[in-house]
Amino acid sequence: ANVTIIDQVAPTAVCQDITVQLDATGNVTIAAADVDNGSSDACGGAVTLALTPSSSFDCDDLGANTVTLFVTDASGNSSFCTATVTVEDSVDPVAVCQNITVQLDATGNVSIVPSDIDNGSSDACSTPTLSLDVTSFDCTDVGSNIVTLTATDVNGNLSTCTATVTVQ
Repeated sequence: ANVTIIDQVAPTAVCQDITVQLDATGNVTIAAADVDNGSSDACGGAVTLALTPSSSFDCDDLGANTVTLFVTDASGNSSFCTATVTVEDSVDPVAVCQNITVQLDATGNVSIVPSDIDNGSSDACSTPTLSLDVTSFDCTDVGSNIVTLTATDVNGNLSTCTATVTVQ
């Protein structure tokens, strides 16, 4: 007599939630193994892991994202579980400054705005909000003055740079 042994038992899918950080380009890629938490097969064989809907995330995916991990054994049996991939942006924007020269007006005053100092500040996920620590100058400021430009992204990350404002 011939005895045929058939594996009809699905593997056990075990997931874990993870948190990932976007890189400086605003992207992150994960592998199915990143959310696997010890999935196994009763027959002890290797299992194949697959992840849906995607293993790539970007700025549009900030926050909680549900993914499904599919676990398949050598006999083609499969099971699945879900995990939460929390995507965070902890990368600072890039603040880029330029030095400027300004002229006092007839009243002995001059004001500047952040765009006067900005020289292409950027962020992977948004246009950063710009601010200056000093925006008004008068006769007592004739000469070189150091100002700090702060670039803040929508996720609260910030960077600074300094520039020289020459008041004439």
